[in-house]
Amino acid sequence: MRNFWRAFRYLVTVHVAGLLLLSLFRLVLFFKGYAYVSGEADPEAVPAVAFLRGIWFDNVVACYVLLLPLLAVSVAALFNYGSRTFFRIVNGWFIFFYTWLFLISAADIPYFAYFFKHLNASIFNWMSYGGTTLGMMFSESSYYSSIVLFLVATALFVLIAVRACRKAVYDKFDVPDLKQRGGILVMACLLVGLCLFGIRGRMGYNPIKVSAAYYCGNPFLNQLGINPAFNLLRSTLEASKKENQYIRFMDEAEALAYTKKALRIENEDIEERGFVRHVAASDTVIRPNVVLVFMESMSADFMARYGNTENLTPFLDSLARQSICFDSIFSAGIHTNHGVYATLYSFPAIMKRNAMKGAVIQNYTGLPNLLQNAGYRTLYFMTHESQYDNMNGFFRTNGYDEIYAQEDYPSDKVVNSFGVQDDFLFEYALPVLTRTYEEGVPFFATLMTVSNHPPYVIPSSFSPRSADTEKQIVEYADWAMRRFMDEASRQPWFDHTIFVFLADHGKLVGEVDSEMPLSYNHIPLMFYSPLLPSPRTVNVLGGQIDVAPTLLGIMGWEYENRGLGVDLLREERPCIFFTADDAVGCIDDSHFYIYRPAEEQEWLYATGGKRWVDETATQPDALHRLKTYALSMLQSAEYLVSRNLTTGK
Repeated sequence: MRNFWRAFRYLVTVHVAGLLLLSLFRLVLFFKGYAYVSGEADPEAVPAVAFLRGIWFDNVVACYVLLLPLLAVSVAALFNYGSRTFFRIVNGWFIFFYTWLFLISAADIPYFAYFFKHLNASIFNWMSYGGTTLGMMFSESSYYSSIVLFLVATALFVLIAVRACRKAVYDKFDVPDLKQRGGILVMACLLVGLCLFGIRGRMGYNPIKVSAAYYCGNPFLNQLGINPAFNLLRSTLEASKKENQYIRFMDEAEALAYTKKALRIENEDIEERGFVRHVAASDTVIRPNVVLVFMESMSADFMARYGNTENLTPFLDSLARQSICFDSIFSAGIHTNHGVYATLYSFPAIMKRNAMKGAVIQNYTGLPNLLQNAGYRTLYFMTHESQYDNMNGFFRTNGYDEIYAQEDYPSDKVVNSFGVQDDFLFEYALPVLTRTYEEGVPFFATLMTVSNHPPYVIPSSFSPRSADTEKQIVEYADWAMRRFMDEASRQPWFDHTIFVFLADHGKLVGEVDSEMPLSYNHIPLMFYSPLLPSPRTVNVLGGQIDVAPTLLGIMGWEYENRGLGVDLLREERPCIFFTADDAVGCIDDSHFYIYRPAEEQEWLYATGGKRWVDETATQPDALHRLKTYALSMLQSAEYLVSRNLTTGK
């Protein structure tokens, strides 16, 4: 047993030495970027927190390196095998991998200083220019300090590891008996379990992601805690996924020219600035509070307004009659991340890709940023963990000051893997909004409900009329929103607030009408406020990408529109496009076009009657028109996103 503890002490020594030296690289990066922290007014921007989170991320990477040696040492201990050769092999493993970790951390310092982001999969684009890259590294004198740091850290680690290794070699005469071997087995299982937990990084529903490093409003401190090797590995894995491969639906130049004309984009320097449309201010400009509510899976087909006869949404139907209500709106995709991304930043969902989830977080100029830059407090309330879909990191990078998530709520309010229920989310948000208002700051609050997503939990305080659980949960979601608006109407900020209600995406409701059921994408969109003129119905075609321009148009603001959305109260689209993972859809007032690129299959349906008619073979002009519109928009979006032309910076 003493031999096992001797070997264990060696593993701990190497592990701790690795963590300390990785923290040394972070300390150097901190001092090089100190200007980003100096004068920071955010009380949450405490550098020590970034270093603690950095140790957390470093430990994840270190546990990956530790796992195999821990298993090997544990098995060897059972058989009292701990020769000098064995431990030299184990030590060689540590030295090899930590040398790479130190090399990545050293290279990350000048890379971060130049790009303001950690090493990521994009560096592999330089592999074909090996000579040029090496020349750049060794010709630039400012890189020498990082090279020296790498050499010093590696030498220190080798020295510590070799000394610890010498002390780990077994006393071959100290043979464990059966009882001691049982103890070794129990301890080994416990230690391996802890190591696997270290790799996972946390106890929650999701393993650790880049988002876990984000904790304040300072972008430098938020990134400081991320381990460069972790970031490089995650971004490489993300880039290798099929859904993240560059799409090539059509010729890029043709797509850009078509989209530019369709959206009336006048700037010629698209390859440098992306799409830029200057929107002039209206005669009347208002600065209301804005509350945007994403309703989970709330297909328009659940509402009586759109033909449902089961009275599932009496509140939403009533609200629609009191709002500026858009009846022909379609979600960008069929997942929450698609709907949130498209609504807030006016870029479409590109097939099944999750634009928020990458290890390298892209910057966008969207609704949160515009309002934040205009002095608004921007807040996001979600029911689940903040790491879900990388939301914490993505939103803090792209315009949100405060994130409220499962970590902030009482544990007894968590009802399933998606956190708290809708009514509690609304109940929690109201006093936060009132406090913000009392501070004299206008706010933009986004609330993302989740109850209408399995696993369904119907609270005991609610009595549904339906027998079917899937309908009961829709009734509950509607009831929770009624309670929210009733309580909001009693708040001092209510009369000066615009409420936006829309679904993140739809759901399969009723009969399947095509290979791409429209109930998944047809969603309600309502703008309600005492500030707005009399209620009205708007029948123009639109999508979630149009929500932000339409809202800013209602407010009368001057701004630069850098997305693909339009103000639906001032412009009309000839059709609207959307996706459903592996399919593209485009609909106008008479036809619905569906395209599955992987199979090269396409359909065109005439939608005028109760039963749709397949006109794929008989209406080639309509098919070509809708296909060109949809694929041009998606190809243009891919061009802009892939080249980071999504912001004015």
